[in-house]
Order: sequence, then C-alpha cells, then structure tokens
Amino acid sequence: MLFLSCLMMSLSTFLTAFSNNIWIYSAFRLITGFGRATIGTSALVLSTELVGRRWRGQVGVIGFFCFTLGFLSLPAIAYSQRAHSWRSLYIWTSIPTILYSITVNFLVRESPRWLFVRGRKEDAIATLKCIAPIDSATTKTPFTSSFISSLSFEQETWNVDLYSAISVLVERRWAFRRLSSVMAIGFGTGMVYYGMPLALGSLNFNLYLSVTFNALSELPASLIAFFFIDQMNRKTSLLVFTSLCGICSIMSVLKGMNPIWTRLQIVFELVSFFSACSAFNVLLIFMIELFPTCVRNSALSMVRQAVVLGGVFSPMLAAAGRANGGFLSYGVFGLWLGFVGCLLFVCQRQEVEGFVIRWMNKSTKTQLLVMRLVVSRLI
Repeated sequence: MLFLSCLMMSLSTFLTAFSNNIWIYSAFRLITGFGRATIGTSALVLSTELVGRRWRGQVGVIGFFCFTLGFLSLPAIAYSQRAHSWRSLYIWTSIPTILYSITVNFLVRESPRWLFVRGRKEDAIATLKCIAPIDSATTKTPFTSSFISSLSFEQETWNVDLYSAISVLVERRWAFRRLSSVMAIGFGTGMVYYGMPLALGSLNFNLYLSVTFNALSELPASLIAFFFIDQMNRKTSLLVFTSLCGICSIMSVLKGMNPIWTRLQIVFELVSFFSACSAFNVLLIFMIELFPTCVRNSALSMVRQAVVLGGVFSPMLAAAGRANGGFLSYGVFGLWLGFVGCLLFVCQRQEVEGFVIRWMNKSTKTQLLVMRLVVSRLI
C-alpha cells in the first residue's frame, strides 16, 4: 500500500504539470490527494512495527522530523523556481517522490507482526532474518528460526475481511470508547495545528517573520519528543501540552497597554504552536501503542482523519478572527484545547506497556508474544 500510494501521488503530481484545463488539473489533484491520504499512516505504522518496542517511540518521531524537513524544503524549491512557470514547480516536487517510490519498493520490508497475524510464517521469518544485525554472534538466528518453525501458526480468518478491523473498533465497547476519546483529542489538536499558522495575520506582528518562526518551532518539538519520548508518560504529556497550548493561545490575543505586549503576543503564539506540535507527535505515538497490530492501521487512519477534519474548520476560524483581533480564532483554539485537557482527565487511560488485548484468542496471544520475543532478540 505504501508503494502504490507513493507512486500514485508522484505520478499524478508529475502529470499535473501538463494539464491544459481546470478539469484535468482538478482530476489530477484529486488523485494526488487519494494517494497522499494513506502515506503518513502507513509509513508511521510500518516503521514502528519493523523495530523492537524499545525503539518504537524514537522511530515514530523520526518520521515527524523528516516531515518537518520536507515541509521546510518547499519554500526553497519555490524560491528556486520563482522565475519559471507553476508547471516546473510541480515537476520538481514530483521528482523526489518518484525516487521515494523506487526506494520503498526495493528497500522497505513488510511488517513481520502483520505477517504473523495473517498466518504467513515463512515470510515473517524471512523478514526477521533480513532486518537482524549482521554480526552473527548477536543475532541468535539459529535459535530464532528453529524456535519459530516448531510453532503452529494459523491465519486469523476473522480479520481478513476489508471491514473487519472497523467492525472490531466499533462493536467492541472498550475499543470504541478508546477510539472516540482519542479522535476528539485529535480533532482539537488538528484544529490548532493547522489553524494557528493561518491566523497569524490577525496578530500585530510581521507576517513573514511569524510564519518563519512557526515553521521552525516544529523542529524543537520533534527533537524534544525524540529524546524524551521514553521518559514521557503519554497521558500526562498530552495533558501538559494541551493545557499549555490552550493557555498561551488565549494569552496571545489579550490586549495590553504596554507596547511590549505586541512582542509578547508572538511569544505566546509560538509557545502555543510548539505545544500543539508536541501534543500532535505524542498523540500519534500514543495511538500506535493503544491498539494491536490487526487494527492499528485502521485506528490510526481514523485518528488522522479526525485531525484533518479539525483542520477543515481552521480557515473559517482564522477568517472570522481577523475582524476582532484574533479572539474568534486563537480564543476558540485555546478553549477547545482546554476542553481536550479536561477530556484527558475524564478518560481513564492507562499506559499500555505490556498491554495484551483481552478479546484475542489464545493462539493470537501466543503468536504476538513470540513475535515480541523474536523482535527483541533480533533488534
């Protein structure tokens, strides 16, 4: 799926440069959106399932960091092509994604956990051998191969249907309650994450500098998450970041008599956006740990959809906030994040270290426990 999605996005972006009317252009843009929709989720889930549980948080944050670098590369590409047509901009942005598609096809391996759940034991063993360390003294490969081969793995027939994962998330009471809570948090985080840069025009500060500062504030958010994700309690971290974001968002639109308040406004806004980025990073890592392999991709996709849905309302709030000094934008952002913080108190969520899904049968539990043991020994 990752290869096909990336290839679809890159080719449709490349062909957009040759559009001769608005309808063809819109069709290619629509295809690009379909391809782009699954890339972030698939890449995050696959990268974290290819490593041991100890490195899952760091590997997930590396993806956020690379996303930020890619986002910052767009102004550089646009500046280099400022004297050319918009068609050349589409061509130059599609070339890296075509290279990514080739790289994914030849270098990226399928998740061994997913292969085990699907009953493809031999493919899972082959994947584990490929991602094991080169030093034979530390791989313990003979033990791993013989140990796994002696076990009986059956395909999980209940989870092979296209809609089975969604039905599990909806029908299971604990899963639906958990997913609904995290989607509400994702909706508020997405509204702030996408809306704050759009509402910068309502602040009494240089627009170009404020946009640059906002873009750069994503880097320390990713770095802090990378180095401290293992020490962070997920629920507490989300509570701290969402509360700080909400308070600073409201403070950024308060009026002061002293001229220095104008500078403080952008400081509050940057702290608020930094907290929103950090909460967004922790939320996605938390989502990976909340659900098992068989429904993880579907659950994360729904949370990502909630984040994007929150971003849909951001332009309207940003436009409404320009008429009253930004209160309808930053004020709503702050109040909603405050509600998200209260929601975290209401939701009795626990850390999921060593969590085993209660509704799994004995065979599935055995498979996943063996999978955890093998990955921890190989990686």
